Amino acid sequence: MKPSAINTFLMFRLPAAYFTGVRLKSIDPERCVTSVRHRWINQNPFKSMFWAVQGMAAELSTGALVMSCIRESGKPVSMLVANNKANFSKKATGRITFICEDGALIRETIQRTIDTGEGQTCWMHSVGKNAKGEIVSEFDFEWTVKLKDSKL
Repeated sequence: MKPSAINTFLMFRLPAAYFTGVRLKSIDPERCVTSVRHRWINQNPFKSMFWAVQGMAAELSTGALVMSCIRESGKPVSMLVANNKANFSKKATGRITFICEDGALIRETIQRTIDTGEGQTCWMHSVGKNAKGEIVSEFDFEWTVKLKDSKL
């Protein structure tokens, strides 16, 4: 999966993320990097980035890894966020970069789903940093994966 393909997907399937500036920068089997720049369209009344925009960028960093691992498996696996948690530690201004390094974890979870035929869950972590390298927010997403019903 290439960043340009995911960014095109965003434009047509997740326009709120696309128009607020969320972009996938890089993806490999182990990690995914997304980015979003603070600007007028995605700010809150306190002149920093709205928490939901940070959440979209963080979710994309985890979700793109899930999609990539599902594609790699060659099996019909569905994915859905069941829960999420967030912590905000600094005002988000400028460019915020989110990194998720849980590729091995989700790959193992998807393989367990394929092996057992049962749905599985996996918590994935994404850290958002500003241009100075300071952590501004951290998100955890509980992804559920299961084999799709072949009778549909």
